[in-house]
Amino acid sequence: MTAELRDSSREILHHYVILLQRQSSGFVYSSTHGFNQNEVREKLQAFTGGSIDLLKQDSGIAVLTINNPSRMNAFSGSMMVELEERVSQLESWTDGKGLIVCGAAGTFCSGSDLNAVKAICNPQDGMKMCMFMQDALTRLLRLPLVSVALVEGRALGGGAELTTACDFRLMASDSVIQFVHKHMGLVPGWGGAARLVHIVGSQNALKLLGGALKVDNQFGLQIGLADGVLEASQIKQGAESLIQQAENWLSCYTKGPAPVIHALKKVVLSGRELLLLDALRTEKDVFGTVWGGPANLQALASKTY
Repeated sequence: MTAELRDSSREILHHYVILLQRQSSGFVYSSTHGFNQNEVREKLQAFTGGSIDLLKQDSGIAVLTINNPSRMNAFSGSMMVELEERVSQLESWTDGKGLIVCGAAGTFCSGSDLNAVKAICNPQDGMKMCMFMQDALTRLLRLPLVSVALVEGRALGGGAELTTACDFRLMASDSVIQFVHKHMGLVPGWGGAARLVHIVGSQNALKLLGGALKVDNQFGLQIGLADGVLEASQIKQGAESLIQQAENWLSCYTKGPAPVIHALKKVVLSGRELLLLDALRTEKDVFGTVWGGPANLQALASKTY
């Protein structure tokens, strides 16, 4: 083997190792892309307002709330930073099994706060914000939890992109998802277009983006963007809130021990993101972590399978 070929092989192996490390950690960008997360974080934190609230429940299902009602739950810069911090907390939640992402005060999210957008409208800062949010939302999708976006009111622009970073989407009867980027002379930048193609196919994705179409719950069900419709309960004794309905819906997919749910999510992620041979090997490795494990042995003993 020539020196040039050896060097080329080492370089390919090096990039492959980096790719595997990045895929397992959830990150899309690193310093090799000229991305300094701390620098971007500091700049974003200057634009304050709202919060990202996280409630972990004993059921193993957490609720993540986008909370900025005066701006239709638009993301301020500090909220973007808080989102990344909440994702980090969920990544280390060993007892967690499910996640509901919702908005405060009856609406989901209207994207980015225009005050922050106008202040960082130069291409360099815009790209850094884009990379930061792509990382955060990719890590959200790669969480070892089964996640669902509970869409009330409007999910616009970046809010529509946020819904695609969840495994499922439940729409309230009067809700709308709309990718309005075209009206602002933009395309999705938080990874929403790539994820949308996986969810609804390239033709439907082009229609939603090119036409900035309003997707109500029936249209959402038709094209596969919505996985269910929830009815807003009338205010009466015993009526379930939308959050309770969403938790009941999600619990069908989170029953069982947390390690098994985590393993299931990992094999699905590998099937979606990796080449077939790599996905098969990952599935084999994950299978080895649960075969003969406590849940497997208990099921065999009790014949609950």
